[in-house]
Amino acid sequence: MTDETETGKETTSTAPAPTGHGVIQGYLRTLETRPGVYRMLDAQSRVLYVGKARNLKARVSSYARPTGHTPRIARMIRETASMMFLTTRTETEALLLEQNLIKQLKPKFNVLLRDDKSFPNILVTGDHGYPQIKKHRGAKKEKGAYYGPFASAGAVNRTLNQLQKVFLLRSCSDSVFETRTRPCLLHQIKRCSAPCVGKISEADYAASVNDAERFLSGRDTKIQETLAASMQEASAAMEFERAAALRDRIRALTQVQSAQGINPRGVTEADILALHMEGGQACVQVFFIRANQNWGNRDFYPRVGEDVEASEVLEAFIGQFYDTKEPPRLLLLSHEIESPDLMTELLTEKKGRKVEIAVPRRGEKAELVEGALRNARESLGRKMAESAAQGKLLRGLAEAFGLETVPERIEVYDNSHIQGAHAVGAMIVAGPEGYLKNQYRKFNIKGEELTPGDDFGMMKEVLTRRFKRLLKEDPDRDKGLWPDLLLIDGGQGQVSAVHEILAELGVEDVAMIGVAKGVDRDHGKEEFHRFGQRPFALRRNDPVLYFVQRLRDEAHRFAIGSHRAKRSKAVSANPLDEIAGVGASRKRALLQHFGSAKAVGRANLADLKAVEGVSAALAERIYAHFNEGG
Repeated sequence: MTDETETGKETTSTAPAPTGHGVIQGYLRTLETRPGVYRMLDAQSRVLYVGKARNLKARVSSYARPTGHTPRIARMIRETASMMFLTTRTETEALLLEQNLIKQLKPKFNVLLRDDKSFPNILVTGDHGYPQIKKHRGAKKEKGAYYGPFASAGAVNRTLNQLQKVFLLRSCSDSVFETRTRPCLLHQIKRCSAPCVGKISEADYAASVNDAERFLSGRDTKIQETLAASMQEASAAMEFERAAALRDRIRALTQVQSAQGINPRGVTEADILALHMEGGQACVQVFFIRANQNWGNRDFYPRVGEDVEASEVLEAFIGQFYDTKEPPRLLLLSHEIESPDLMTELLTEKKGRKVEIAVPRRGEKAELVEGALRNARESLGRKMAESAAQGKLLRGLAEAFGLETVPERIEVYDNSHIQGAHAVGAMIVAGPEGYLKNQYRKFNIKGEELTPGDDFGMMKEVLTRRFKRLLKEDPDRDKGLWPDLLLIDGGQGQVSAVHEILAELGVEDVAMIGVAKGVDRDHGKEEFHRFGQRPFALRRNDPVLYFVQRLRDEAHRFAIGSHRAKRSKAVSANPLDEIAGVGASRKRALLQHFGSAKAVGRANLADLKAVEGVSAALAERIYAHFNEGG
């Protein structure tokens, strides 16, 4: 918490034209020797850098020196026209505030984690007599036990697939479970014990759930021994079908353990973070170790400068990475960080129990870090090779299309619908580092006056919404959100329409290309259109043509996927979900009583009142919902 009584208010000084050491020197007279956060701003008040300090005056005085700085820091000092300060009670609070401000403001001289997605978990639900096992991502609001994180949805799905074979837990939703009258296919292929139709008792199912939770938490390593003993007993009793089923479960459990790859005996719960830096780029490889098992790995490419130290990069990464994630008990690092004690205190406070940070030098833990470091080195090598090829393609694109500069950000737009139904607009983004998937956007078409299937109208709505937001959020175009090039799926008509849309918004300096199918709609004979110019084509073997085709196909894939998801959601929507007061339990009671939502809609008022948990007032509301005007 910041100190609001003495110096908790932000202090802003706008320096005149001068920048650099002299400007910074002017702040030293009034600064306190307390912990806090400082911001360095340029002449346009854009944040250049956010930093923390145990002693603000001492830290700022180091910037006031005219020499002794790395090229990156010297450049930052030269651009500094003003500074802002916020004091805190402790250095830990300053570290937390610094990380929050970096993620919010994205200063250009800070190390910045650009890909900060959430990670999936396995959830064993806790609000049902027969708990469900499923993949979960996002806030942990559902009752139950969570196990994770896993590095990817694929890692979760593989583990779930094998756990179903071992423990035979149900994966169906509660509504499906309540309405089953016979076993589903998963029971037939021996991946579910079919509790929905009474094929297993609640006590036996609870025992299977308990075994699964012990396995996922690493508390029980004797499950295979127990299953093997049960298999021997069944075989001795000539229950060969049961023995074969137990044999299959043992094989599945062995496959789970062997598929993990790295299975450290001496590390129960840890994240392994290894950093490799080369050529002004960095890769941090993160391995997730839980329950003595490897639950996958993910590589990250934080934005760094040419002369930034590994200790600064790794500390900044840890602070931003765990800002929205729960840290494990142990962090194993490839490099020392600048303030290990401070970071340990911050993560311990976040987790609510002790967190340890270590840089192992020998033994199994050092081997784990070395393996992660090798992965980081190889991943960065591949990315640098891809970036070099991508840069060459972008330069070729600029030359082929007559662009003034090489585009840093390309936005590609497409629409998807079926005769106007469930219409969705899609935008993908590409740049020097390839596809920027965390910046993809989908637009649910909202225009009520649009004629079904009106592609011009849909494109107008999408681009109007997109650029109105850009004009509002980044009017000065200094946040890297504005495209250098728009690729539109269509010919001269679409290009003219888009040009008119942008002109109405006052945006006339963004390059735009229309990509049309060309003669016979043949892949490879595309025609390209620019406003006010004759269409042209590229030779069939031109790498730039293949590049544009891949961009267009990726936009098409994303648009179709978004459309299918919207259509699927509409098809599976239950009309009971639209009625205020009908939650999960009442919905279950209604479906159990009547068999389907359609039957609920046909029920009379008296029958609705007879359902357990449905009051007279709610029955009238349900009846009115299905019988309006009738």
